[in-house]
Amino acid sequence: MRVDQTDHDGSSRHFDERATTWDSDPAKVARALAVAQEIRSRVPLNGQMQGLEYGCGTGLLGFALQPYFGQITLADSSPGMLATLNDKIAASRSNNLRSMKLDLVTDPLPAERYDLVCSLMTFHHIDDISGLLRDLFSLMNSPGYLCVADLDAEDGSFHGPGFTGHPGFDRSVLEHEAHGAGFRNIEFSTVFQIAKPDSRGQTDFPVFLMVARK
Repeated sequence: MRVDQTDHDGSSRHFDERATTWDSDPAKVARALAVAQEIRSRVPLNGQMQGLEYGCGTGLLGFALQPYFGQITLADSSPGMLATLNDKIAASRSNNLRSMKLDLVTDPLPAERYDLVCSLMTFHHIDDISGLLRDLFSLMNSPGYLCVADLDAEDGSFHGPGFTGHPGFDRSVLEHEAHGAGFRNIEFSTVFQIAKPDSRGQTDFPVFLMVARK
């Protein structure tokens, strides 16, 4: 599977270059908080659970969930994002957050296993969704929870011309792929709306949360 970390201009440096200013966007912060709240309402979290956020960026979602876990591993493939994340972890003095450089395209699966795996706005950058779901299934304890937040199917306006990832997801198709990877009890809810009023096409982009059980 391939992680497509390019934005609409095709630059593979997109995430590295934006890392230091990522958290300054109030919409990104609000989106992470909304997803974290929905996860908390739908998953019985406790202070002993081991969590993994895959494609964590600067860790907005992981930090929002941090008080409710024994430990959360924040994993990303972008050196720039991880540098900003490590500064945030050090400044927070939290003893249950750690970073990991991980790209499931090229890296072997970590030895650790997790009670909950979450991801926010990462799946649409990944070519082989079925392969990713199988990898995440393998990384989870049983019983365990997978929580994926991403875009509903859209007309391509979110990233614009040149983007080679997924234009969001049809929920029924993603559910079918999750079932194929071994997940069960798959449920969806809408957790956030992203507005892009200057878009030449679609201007409102719903974000779903898929919660599945292993």
